[in-house]
Amino acid sequence: MKINGAELVVEAFGPTDAPAMIVHHGAPGLGSRSEPKRSFGPFSDRMRVIVFDARGSGESSDDEPFTHEQWVADVDAIREHFGYEKIVMAGGSYGGFIALEYAIAHPDRVSALVLRDTAADTAHDHLAVERARNTDRSVIPEWVIDRIGTGRFESNEQLRDYWRAILPLYDHQHDPAKDEARLAATRFHYRTHNAAFGQNMPRYDLKPKLPSITCPTLVTVGRHDWRTPVEASQVIADLVPDGELVVFEKSGHSPQLEEPEKFQRVVRDFLGRAGVLR
Repeated sequence: MKINGAELVVEAFGPTDAPAMIVHHGAPGLGSRSEPKRSFGPFSDRMRVIVFDARGSGESSDDEPFTHEQWVADVDAIREHFGYEKIVMAGGSYGGFIALEYAIAHPDRVSALVLRDTAADTAHDHLAVERARNTDRSVIPEWVIDRIGTGRFESNEQLRDYWRAILPLYDHQHDPAKDEARLAATRFHYRTHNAAFGQNMPRYDLKPKLPSITCPTLVTVGRHDWRTPVEASQVIADLVPDGELVVFEKSGHSPQLEEPEKFQRVVRDFLGRAGVLR
């Protein structure tokens, strides 16, 4: 699909007359629609679920700029293309940043907000560095630790080596076979990753704007998340007027995959109370 000058790969599932949900993946330059497709695909029994590779990620084109403003504009163009006045906006990790930015920029177009393992600022980033340095799962090279959240990569090959080194940190129950499968399925776009973390994140602080989010907001997080800890999610739930926090006790950074049945149950219950699912 041609969106704002970029070629984006977009998939939609479920009844066309059902409430719509757009889900934004995380990890610019590393992530893709495959994770939200797997996590939110089950909701297509009662919703129109739309997932896509953001510009500079997955199978979509590498057309700049790789900014929050552009990624938000792309979400809105996708919404408009499918003809929905309002959507449920969902996103995890970095996708949560964009989901929050979208809800702030377009409050009249969001019926509910679903967030997963994300943050409103970079105040907790130092904890990720400490956890990476002190983990007992593997020995993570110092050059990898030095690049966490910095956007300082020189090639796709270097980004791939970095990704392989930090993958053991993500799940509560580590499975090396899953790490290798995830690595093999990843398309690398190091320039996107550099822009996201080297240019966007130093300016990222949504805390003053969170009270302007008026829609019902669900904030989910894994208890053992090394990258965006529970404290970061608590900040969002505290500052959004209609925000609620659910902590998944047996998960790391991906409760939607580590505790999928509970995650789907929690989200469905929330969407029911929010008036989206009746």
